[in-house]
Amino acid sequence: MTKRQSRIPELDGFRVLLVFIVSWYHIWQQSWWTPRIGSVSLDFLVRSGYMPVDGTILLSGFLLFLPYARYMMQGEPYPSWRGFYRKRIARIVPAYYAFLLLMLFAVALPWGLYHNQSFLWRDLVTHFTFTFTFRADTYMATPLGAACWTLAIEMQAYLLFPLLARCAVKKPAFTLAGMTLLGWGWRYACIRLLDDYAMVVNQLPSFLDVYALGMAAAIVYVKLSGLPREGWKKILWQVGATVLLGLCLVGTYWLLKSQASSPDYPAIQSGQMIRRFPFVLLLSGIMLSLPFTIRPIRFLMGNRVMGFLAGISMNCYLLHQVVAVHLKRLGIPASVSANPNQAGEMPWQMEYTYLTFGISLVLAILFTYAIEKPCAKLILCRKRKLAIPKESA
Repeated sequence: MTKRQSRIPELDGFRVLLVFIVSWYHIWQQSWWTPRIGSVSLDFLVRSGYMPVDGTILLSGFLLFLPYARYMMQGEPYPSWRGFYRKRIARIVPAYYAFLLLMLFAVALPWGLYHNQSFLWRDLVTHFTFTFTFRADTYMATPLGAACWTLAIEMQAYLLFPLLARCAVKKPAFTLAGMTLLGWGWRYACIRLLDDYAMVVNQLPSFLDVYALGMAAAIVYVKLSGLPREGWKKILWQVGATVLLGLCLVGTYWLLKSQASSPDYPAIQSGQMIRRFPFVLLLSGIMLSLPFTIRPIRFLMGNRVMGFLAGISMNCYLLHQVVAVHLKRLGIPASVSANPNQAGEMPWQMEYTYLTFGISLVLAILFTYAIEKPCAKLILCRKRKLAIPKESA
C-alpha cells in the first residue's frame, strides 16, 4: 500500500473545519460577536455551531473502521484489539488527564467552584473514568470543562468498537443497519416521551447511526479508491467529486440555517436529534468526495498546515471552551461596560475572540508536544519492546 492510500490528507482539513466551527460557537456564546463576509451574515453558522460535533463522531467512525474495511477488501492484516485499545489510550488519556488536573488545580479549586467535597470527588471519579455523562450534575454542572463530554462518548464507544467492527466485517449490512435503527429508535423515543432532552441528546445510543454511517463510508471509500482512474476517467472522477462536494455543501448550508432558526432550547435539541442523520449524511458526501476532487481543493484541505492543525485539534477542542470562560472570569481583555457582549462592545468582542483562539492554539500545541506525543511514544514503544522475543540462551 502506498503512503497516499494509507493516509487521507484531505480529511485533515475536514477535521480542522469541524473543530474550528465548534470552537467558534463556544466562543460566540461568550462574545456575541456575529461575523460577516461582506454583506452576508454568518449568524446561522455560529448559532448552529454545535452541530459539527456530530461530524467529528462520523469522522471517528470512519477512521476507526478504515483498517477493517481494508482487511475486508484488500486483504490487509486484521487489526488486533490490543493494538486498538493501546492506540486509543495513547491518543486520548494522557492529554485528557493533564487537562483535568490543570482545570482542578488552576481553576476549580482556586476559584472555589466546588461547593462541597461530595460533588468534588464524584466529579473527579466520573471524569477520570469517562462516566460523568451518566449524571446530570457531573455532566452539566461540572467546573472541569463543558467540552469533555465528546471524549467520554468516544471512550465509551471504543469499549464496544472492536466487537461492532468484528460483526460488521462478518455481516456488514445487518450490523450497520441494526446500529442505525437503534440510533433512530433512541432519538425517536426521546422526542416522543420526554420534554427535556439535555441528558439524552448526546448520549452514546444517540450516535450509533452516526458511527454506522462512518463505518459504511469507510467501506465505500476503500471501494472507490481501488477503482481505476487514468486519463479522461481521472478528469471525470475529479469533476464528479467536485460537483458532489458542492451539492453537499449547499445542502449543509440549508440544513444549518434551518437548525439555527429553532426558537428555544428544547426545539434546538429536538431539532438536533431530528436533523442528525441528514446532517451526517451530507457530511459523509463531503468526506468521501474531498479525496477525489480537483487538485486545488485537495491541496487546500490536505496541506502541511492542515496536517499540523489536525494534529493539535483534539487538545484545542478540549481547551477552547474553558479558556473562553476563564478569560471572562479574569476580565481579559478589559472592557468599558460590565457586560460587553450584551452591550455589543465591538472592539472587545473582536479582541476577545482572537485572544481566545490564540491562547487555545498555544495551549493546544503545548499539550500536544509536551504531553500527548511523548506519553504516546512511551506507551506505544513499550508495546513494541514487549513484542520482541528474547533471544534463547
